[in-house]
Amino acid sequence: MTTAPTRPDTEPKPAGSLDRYFEITKRGSSFGAEIRGGLVTFVTMAYIVILNPIILAGKPDVAGNMLDFNAVGAATALTAGVMTILFGLISRLPFGFAAGLGINAFVAFSVVGQVTWPEAMALVMINGALIVLLAATGLRKAIFDAVPFELKIAITVGIGLFIAFIGFVNSGFVTATGTSSPPVGLGVNGSVATVPTLLFVVTLLITGVLVALRVKGGMLIGLVTGTVLAVIVEAIWKIGPRTFDAEGNIVNPGGWGLTVPALNGSPISVPDLSLIGAVDFTFDLGKVSSVALVMIVFTLLFTNFFDAMGTMTGLAKEADIADKKGDFPRIKSALVVEGVGAIAGGATSSSSSTVFIESGAGIGEGARTGFANLVTGGMFLIAMFLTPLTSIVPTEIAAAALIIVGAMMMAQIRHIDFADFRVLLPVFLTVTVMPLTYSIANGIGAGFVSWVIIHAFSGRAKQISPLLWVVGAGFLIFFARGPIEMLFGASI
Repeated sequence: MTTAPTRPDTEPKPAGSLDRYFEITKRGSSFGAEIRGGLVTFVTMAYIVILNPIILAGKPDVAGNMLDFNAVGAATALTAGVMTILFGLISRLPFGFAAGLGINAFVAFSVVGQVTWPEAMALVMINGALIVLLAATGLRKAIFDAVPFELKIAITVGIGLFIAFIGFVNSGFVTATGTSSPPVGLGVNGSVATVPTLLFVVTLLITGVLVALRVKGGMLIGLVTGTVLAVIVEAIWKIGPRTFDAEGNIVNPGGWGLTVPALNGSPISVPDLSLIGAVDFTFDLGKVSSVALVMIVFTLLFTNFFDAMGTMTGLAKEADIADKKGDFPRIKSALVVEGVGAIAGGATSSSSSTVFIESGAGIGEGARTGFANLVTGGMFLIAMFLTPLTSIVPTEIAAAALIIVGAMMMAQIRHIDFADFRVLLPVFLTVTVMPLTYSIANGIGAGFVSWVIIHAFSGRAKQISPLLWVVGAGFLIFFARGPIEMLFGASI
């Protein structure tokens, strides 16, 4: 009696409980790749610990009070660390969390002109609670499913261009000209005229070669190499920071942007967590109208809702863990936790914490699971105590990784058939409006509105999901909120 030969088991087996829980082997990753990816994500996101205080601190609210710079920095690192770890444990996806740039700028430059800082952060928490409700009831996922495949791809590509544009601007490679035409230009007077920008170019090329050669840890090696070069250059030539005088004129235009690659004083500092819980839900309706409060929450909700949805879609596709519809594992829990991030950000006065597009750098390095988030989140928690060390990596160097990631995400456009102009124009608007207006939500909105209108008036109305009609109408309100506020006597 003969037995049938057994087929060799070619499926890789998990190495342990952590491997099984995070599905590391199942997704074709390894602990080494996850650790490298988590570190790269942190390096590319670390600037938020410095940038968020720059945006939020020093801005007087309606009562004349301001947030403390160090307290905002500590709260930013704490919230980013906790939310990144929480998201990694629950959703098991390699998406880092930190204070959203669009939302923090809106809060700092628009909201606190009418309410106090504690009231502004209370509104951020209300926005987060609404997002959690929409996600928990499945409505957020239903809206996500109603988005056409082509628009989901366009969102990915648009985010890639947005990431790249952020990198070019942060590096000084692209600068504002101060004129109406052209509004932006190359470096200074059409030339790469500063040493920090030159080091960005060098880092970009080094990293690009390493990635092209498929060197493991290529992106991290490139970032570390660029940082070491920056530290050496600063130690020898003392370039210093690029600052502004009282009249707004640039002082030392050839200096570093947000951070100088040099360590001054002790690398350890005690975090100031005094802003935790500094929120106030007792709004003074005598100073701000209820309509204004509703419009603030509406703007926060739309920006938070669609920025996160677009970012998650793009990152999931980049990590190759999304299906043809754009869905990815544990999407509902991911959307719920993202809403919790807004609540946490408001509760710590660091503004809404959301998924960061810079996570694409870690994904490009090999991160595929939430284990990478444990590394990224742990680094943010350490950063609370090591803020001086965090600031060593210049934004000009971190910007090189953003360009690499943007190029990788751009490749997704090959999946779109541009033969139908009904598809071409909405996709084009989605991809271009994001970087040109510096907003993911604006790009998504332009794509949604144009998709609905073009299909409705070209004989394809029946192909439009009812939810897409609703979202399109919502974005029309979002874009027209200025005139709406004027009609109702509110100003934001």
